Amino acid sequence: MTAASDRAVNQLRERILGGEYVPGERLAEVELAEKLGVSRTPVREALRRLAAEGLVDITANKGARVVEYPRTDLERIFEIRSRVEGLSARIAAETATESDIDRLEHIATVLGDHSEAGRLEEVYRLNAEYHATLNGLAGSTVVTATVNQLIHSSVLVRTLHAFDDAARRRSVAHHLEIVAALRARDGDWAEAVMHAHLLSARASLLGPRRSRGAAYEIQEENP
Repeated sequence: MTAASDRAVNQLRERILGGEYVPGERLAEVELAEKLGVSRTPVREALRRLAAEGLVDITANKGARVVEYPRTDLERIFEIRSRVEGLSARIAAETATESDIDRLEHIATVLGDHSEAGRLEEVYRLNAEYHATLNGLAGSTVVTATVNQLIHSSVLVRTLHAFDDAARRRSVAHHLEIVAALRARDGDWAEAVMHAHLLSARASLLGPRRSRGAAYEIQEENP
């Protein structure tokens, strides 16, 4: 990889996650090359790398676009994850060894340090490690496969970038509270915190949820 490619990847990633390029928007190589001050070759390489990260979708004869997930799909992803990973946390409270719990606590503590320092790439990596470790403690290939199907890197990265300071602190606290629930061998507690943890992340990414009553009122006002 060339320095120009690395620079193009970093700049494009920041612009996508920062909202300059919105989901579904076309990413034209010529225009990007002009904006980034590089040739088309580094841009082409950058788009391939971002496609591998799940941030860009490249289609033959149509070019590249920012990956787009419908809101309803994102709602369901978080809802299903909260239930499945909540089950993992419940099982872990019953089966995890003290060594397993120590490892989770270490990951959560280091993640908190990086979050406080604003090192999002490390937060992203450790967050993935934390959840993978906890889900692995369920000892179920079905659980692992289900979660892996639901986790999309672009969604996770966007969620972390959507966190404000309060959301970041809340997320770190959830990780540590789940560890406390595991040490207490309290499956109800562990499941409840994981459920809250993922629905809190959903709110950070998608904002307030519109109630059925509100939706009905809108329909009444606009028959």
